Amino acid sequence: MGELESARIKQLPSDAFYIADFISEVEEALLLQKIGTAPLPRWTHLAHRRLQTWPSALTKTNTLIASPLPSWLVSPIVTPRFDALNIFQDAPHGAPNHVLVNEYCPGQGIMPHEDGAAYYPLVATVSLGAPIVLDLYDKPTADTKDGLDRKPKYRILQERRSLLVTTDRIYTDFLHGIAETDRDEQLSADSICNWGLLREPERSRSWEAQ
Repeated sequence: MGELESARIKQLPSDAFYIADFISEVEEALLLQKIGTAPLPRWTHLAHRRLQTWPSALTKTNTLIASPLPSWLVSPIVTPRFDALNIFQDAPHGAPNHVLVNEYCPGQGIMPHEDGAAYYPLVATVSLGAPIVLDLYDKPTADTKDGLDRKPKYRILQERRSLLVTTDRIYTDFLHGIAETDRDEQLSADSICNWGLLREPERSRSWEAQ
Protein backbone atom coordinates (compact mmCIF):
# COMPACT_ATOMS: atom_id res chain seq x y z
CA MET A 1 0.00 0.00 0.00
CA GLY A 2 2.79 2.38 -0.91
CA GLU A 3 0.27 4.75 -2.50
CA LEU A 4 -1.07 5.46 1.01
CA GLU A 5 2.26 6.37 2.60
CA SER A 6 1.52 10.10 2.70
CA ALA A 7 -1.69 9.29 4.60
CA ARG A 8 0.00 7.19 7.30
CA ILE A 9 -0.98 7.98 10.91
CA LYS A 10 2.56 8.17 12.24
CA GLN A 11 1.57 8.38 15.91
CA LEU A 12 0.28 4.80 15.80
CA PRO A 13 2.62 1.81 16.28
CA SER A 14 1.51 0.00 13.14
CA ASP A 15 -0.25 0.46 9.83
CA ALA A 16 -3.17 2.90 9.77
CA PHE A 17 -3.93 5.52 7.13
CA TYR A 18 -6.30 8.49 6.95
CA ILE A 19 -7.53 10.48 3.93
CA ALA A 20 -9.79 13.41 4.83
CA ASP A 21 -11.39 14.09 1.43
CA PHE A 22 -11.88 10.57 0.11
CA ILE A 23 -15.26 11.13 -1.56
CA SER A 24 -17.10 14.26 -2.66
CA GLU A 25 -20.21 15.81 -1.10
CA VAL A 26 -22.25 14.65 -4.11
CA GLU A 27 -20.99 11.07 -3.72
CA GLU A 28 -21.70 11.17 0.02
CA ALA A 29 -25.28 12.33 -0.63
CA LEU A 30 -25.82 9.52 -3.14
CA LEU A 31 -24.52 6.88 -0.73
CA LEU A 32 -26.71 8.20 2.09
CA GLN A 33 -29.71 8.14 -0.24
CA LYS A 34 -29.04 4.52 -1.20
CA ILE A 35 -28.60 3.50 2.43
CA GLY A 36 -31.71 5.38 3.54
CA THR A 37 -33.94 3.83 0.87
CA ALA A 38 -32.79 0.24 1.39
CA PRO A 39 -35.64 -2.15 2.27
CA LEU A 40 -36.40 -2.19 6.00
CA PRO A 41 -35.49 -5.91 6.33
CA ARG A 42 -31.94 -4.89 5.41
CA TRP A 43 -31.59 -3.23 8.81
CA THR A 44 -30.52 -5.25 11.84
CA HIS A 45 -31.48 -3.46 15.07
CA LEU A 46 -29.08 -3.87 18.00
CA ALA A 47 -29.13 -2.36 21.48
CA HIS A 48 -27.14 0.78 20.66
CA ARG A 49 -27.05 0.97 16.86
CA ARG A 50 -28.49 -0.49 13.72
CA LEU A 51 -26.66 -1.83 10.69
CA GLN A 52 -26.93 -3.13 7.16
CA THR A 53 -24.81 -6.05 5.95
CA TRP A 54 -23.85 -6.36 2.30
CA PRO A 55 -24.03 -8.66 0.39
CA SER A 56 -25.09 -10.86 3.34
CA ALA A 57 -24.29 -11.65 6.95
CA LEU A 58 -21.77 -14.29 7.92
CA THR A 59 -23.20 -17.76 8.48
CA LYS A 60 -23.13 -19.42 11.90
CA THR A 61 -19.79 -20.98 10.89
CA ASN A 62 -18.32 -17.52 10.10
CA THR A 63 -18.51 -18.16 6.37
CA LEU A 64 -19.45 -15.51 3.83
CA ILE A 65 -21.74 -16.69 1.07
CA ALA A 66 -20.18 -15.63 -2.25
CA SER A 67 -22.23 -12.85 -3.79
CA PRO A 68 -21.39 -9.52 -5.48
CA LEU A 69 -21.67 -6.19 -3.70
CA PRO A 70 -24.37 -3.81 -4.97
CA SER A 71 -23.20 -1.48 -7.74
CA TRP A 72 -23.71 1.66 -5.63
CA LEU A 73 -21.11 0.37 -3.16
CA VAL A 74 -18.67 -0.69 -5.84
CA SER A 75 -18.65 2.71 -7.57
CA PRO A 76 -17.28 5.20 -6.64
CA ILE A 77 -15.65 3.65 -3.57
CA VAL A 78 -14.15 0.33 -4.69
CA THR A 79 -13.71 1.31 -8.33
CA PRO A 80 -11.73 3.39 -8.94
CA ARG A 81 -10.61 4.65 -5.51
CA PHE A 82 -9.74 1.48 -3.57
CA ASP A 83 -8.24 -0.02 -6.72
CA ALA A 84 -6.06 3.04 -7.33
CA LEU A 85 -4.68 2.87 -3.79
CA ASN A 86 -4.11 -0.92 -3.95
CA ILE A 87 -5.72 -1.22 -0.53
CA PHE A 88 -6.77 -4.86 -0.93
CA GLN A 89 -3.96 -6.01 -3.21
CA ASP A 90 -2.61 -8.49 -0.63
CA ALA A 91 -6.00 -9.80 0.48
CA PRO A 92 -6.93 -13.31 -0.75
CA HIS A 93 -10.02 -11.94 -2.50
CA GLY A 94 -8.24 -8.90 -3.98
CA ALA A 95 -11.13 -6.54 -3.20
CA PRO A 96 -13.66 -5.90 -0.42
CA ASN A 97 -16.28 -8.65 -0.30
CA HIS A 98 -18.17 -7.74 2.88
CA VAL A 99 -19.53 -4.33 3.91
CA LEU A 100 -21.13 -3.26 7.19
CA VAL A 101 -23.11 -0.01 7.23
CA ASN A 102 -23.27 1.04 10.89
CA GLU A 103 -25.57 3.87 11.97
CA TYR A 104 -24.75 5.62 15.26
CA CYS A 105 -27.20 8.25 16.47
CA PRO A 106 -26.16 10.83 19.12
CA GLY A 107 -25.50 9.02 22.39
CA GLN A 108 -24.98 5.66 20.69
CA GLY A 109 -21.73 3.73 20.39
CA ILE A 110 -20.16 0.31 20.68
CA MET A 111 -18.08 -1.15 23.49
CA PRO A 112 -14.40 -2.04 22.90
CA HIS A 113 -14.18 -5.22 20.82
CA GLU A 114 -12.23 -6.94 18.06
CA ASP A 115 -13.54 -8.12 14.69
CA GLY A 116 -11.71 -11.44 14.97
CA ALA A 117 -10.17 -14.05 12.73
CA ALA A 118 -13.23 -14.52 10.52
CA TYR A 119 -12.07 -11.50 8.51
CA TYR A 120 -8.87 -10.64 6.68
CA PRO A 121 -7.01 -8.22 9.02
CA LEU A 122 -7.77 -5.06 7.08
CA VAL A 123 -10.67 -2.63 7.48
CA ALA A 124 -11.41 0.35 5.22
CA THR A 125 -13.99 2.71 6.75
CA VAL A 126 -15.70 5.54 4.87
CA SER A 127 -17.53 7.93 7.23
CA LEU A 128 -20.81 9.52 6.14
CA GLY A 129 -23.12 12.17 7.55
CA ALA A 130 -21.17 13.27 10.63
CA PRO A 131 -17.74 12.96 12.25
CA ILE A 132 -17.04 10.30 14.86
CA VAL A 133 -14.17 9.33 17.16
CA LEU A 134 -12.77 5.80 17.11
CA ASP A 135 -11.05 4.75 20.35
CA LEU A 136 -8.28 2.13 20.42
CA TYR A 137 -7.54 0.12 23.57
CA ASP A 138 -4.82 -2.31 24.56
CA LYS A 139 -6.14 -5.83 24.79
CA PRO A 140 -6.51 -7.00 28.40
CA THR A 141 -3.95 -9.50 29.62
CA ALA A 142 -3.65 -11.76 32.65
CA ASP A 143 -1.82 -8.90 34.39
CA THR A 144 -4.35 -6.19 33.59
CA LYS A 145 -7.93 -5.71 34.66
CA ASP A 146 -10.58 -5.60 31.98
CA GLY A 147 -12.38 -2.63 33.49
CA LEU A 148 -14.99 -0.75 31.49
CA ASP A 149 -13.66 2.55 32.85
CA ARG A 150 -10.25 2.21 31.22
CA LYS A 151 -9.18 5.03 28.93
CA PRO A 152 -8.35 4.59 25.24
CA LYS A 153 -4.68 4.48 24.31
CA TYR A 154 -5.26 6.18 20.98
CA ARG A 155 -8.11 8.21 19.47
CA ILE A 156 -8.81 8.70 15.76
CA LEU A 157 -11.19 11.42 14.56
CA GLN A 158 -13.01 10.39 11.38
CA GLU A 159 -14.46 13.35 9.50
CA ARG A 160 -17.41 12.91 7.16
CA ARG A 161 -16.36 11.76 3.66
CA SER A 162 -13.05 10.48 5.03
CA LEU A 163 -11.34 7.10 4.68
CA LEU A 164 -9.65 5.24 7.54
CA VAL A 165 -7.65 2.10 6.76
CA THR A 166 -6.51 -0.09 9.66
CA THR A 167 -4.50 -3.28 9.29
CA ASP A 168 -1.65 -5.34 10.74
CA ARG A 169 -1.20 -4.84 14.51
CA ILE A 170 -3.88 -2.15 14.72
CA TYR A 171 -6.34 -4.85 13.68
CA THR A 172 -4.92 -7.79 15.66
CA ASP A 173 -3.45 -6.25 18.83
CA PHE A 174 -6.00 -3.61 19.83
CA LEU A 175 -9.67 -3.38 20.71
CA HIS A 176 -11.69 -0.60 19.12
CA GLY A 177 -14.87 1.12 20.21
CA ILE A 178 -17.02 4.25 20.00
CA ALA A 179 -18.04 6.10 23.16
CA GLU A 180 -21.75 6.51 23.91
CA THR A 181 -21.73 10.29 24.05
CA ASP A 182 -23.56 13.24 22.53
CA ARG A 183 -20.42 15.31 22.41
CA ASP A 184 -16.71 14.56 22.12
CA GLU A 185 -14.69 17.27 23.85
CA GLN A 186 -11.04 18.14 24.39
CA LEU A 187 -10.17 17.17 20.84
CA SER A 188 -6.71 18.44 19.97
CA ALA A 189 -3.32 17.43 18.62
CA ASP A 190 -2.57 16.01 22.07
CA SER A 191 -5.55 13.65 22.12
CA ILE A 192 -6.23 12.84 18.43
CA CYS A 193 -3.47 10.87 16.75
CA ASN A 194 -4.46 11.81 13.17
CA TRP A 195 -4.80 15.52 13.95
CA GLY A 196 -2.24 16.58 11.34
CA LEU A 197 -4.18 14.76 8.60
CA LEU A 198 -7.57 16.32 9.32
CA ARG A 199 -9.32 18.53 6.78
CA GLU A 200 -10.41 21.07 9.43
CA PRO A 201 -8.50 20.43 12.66
CA GLU A 202 -9.39 23.72 14.37
CA ARG A 203 -13.09 23.25 13.69
CA SER A 204 -12.83 19.78 15.25
CA ARG A 205 -11.66 20.94 18.68
CA SER A 206 -15.17 20.48 19.98
CA TRP A 207 -18.03 19.18 17.87
CA GLU A 208 -21.47 17.96 18.81
CA ALA A 209 -22.91 14.82 17.26
CA GLN A 210 -25.90 15.54 15.08
